[in-house]
Amino acid sequence: MKIVVLDGYTLNPGDLSWDGIKQHGTCAIHDRTNFAPEAVLDAIGDAEIVFTNKTPLPKQVLENTPSLRYVGVLATGYNVVDVQAARARGIVVTNIPTYGTAAVAQYTMALLLEMCHHVGDHSEEVKKGTWTKGPDFCFWKYPLIELAGKTMGIIGFGRIGQATAKIAQGFGLDILACDRESNPTRESETCKYVSLDELYSQSDIVSLHCPLVEGTEGIINKSSIAKMKSGVMIINTSRGPLVVEQDLADALNSGKVAGAAVDVVSKEPIAADNPLIKAKNCIITPHIAWAPKESRSRLMETAVNNLNAFLSGAPVNVVNG
Repeated sequence: MKIVVLDGYTLNPGDLSWDGIKQHGTCAIHDRTNFAPEAVLDAIGDAEIVFTNKTPLPKQVLENTPSLRYVGVLATGYNVVDVQAARARGIVVTNIPTYGTAAVAQYTMALLLEMCHHVGDHSEEVKKGTWTKGPDFCFWKYPLIELAGKTMGIIGFGRIGQATAKIAQGFGLDILACDRESNPTRESETCKYVSLDELYSQSDIVSLHCPLVEGTEGIINKSSIAKMKSGVMIINTSRGPLVVEQDLADALNSGKVAGAAVDVVSKEPIAADNPLIKAKNCIITPHIAWAPKESRSRLMETAVNNLNAFLSGAPVNVVNG
């Protein structure tokens, strides 16, 4: 059996093992594959099993891979695969539904705490000598914010949204949740479901944890920001296109939004002219919320289990069944 991993480097830059996949046959592991269909087809060749993270598998590719039986997406989102074309060809496509819940929730709070305390900036000021030369026993260059008693609005209250809420409540934040379906059993004195407009108007912090679908693309835009409190903080660790980036940049520069922290952007790697790069009070990190070794190890384990289940004739985590 021939197996190809199209873009394995981000999952495993060398600190994990591919042995669980290699045990099933001849395995070619590419760090990266050019996204051009011809390059993808060349990399796949006559493989029966293909794993991809972000390398696209459009209809043009799937219709020209007669040996292909299985596609394992090394991520939760599977929009890189034309699942309808795969279904038409009888190709099973699976994803990794849960692996980074704890990591992303933790990272969300790290971004929030950085906006509140500017830990990195203050450390750099100390190293530059600002404290040494100062007249007082302490100094701060940016406003410092206490979270207790404030309200966090969480858009998308699935596993990651709930995990984020649990940590946030530990900091004394009240939670307003908005999701496609509400579950009263998750409500408490410090957590309740509200409409999207209520979330916008009442939240001091808005954190995005929803999937990118037709109804959520551009959910943070000029109109929705206008409904928010002046001085709101916005966090996006979900998908870049949830935010209209120029609108957010404008709101940051005007002061309507006090701060934003994004780990994802509309085009990745980020374009040099992305308006958020030059916006005021904006933290941008390179899509790393998911990437602690512990999280990636769970991802690898699930990818191996998905393949084992498929080969046993009882596939799991199928997204095109």
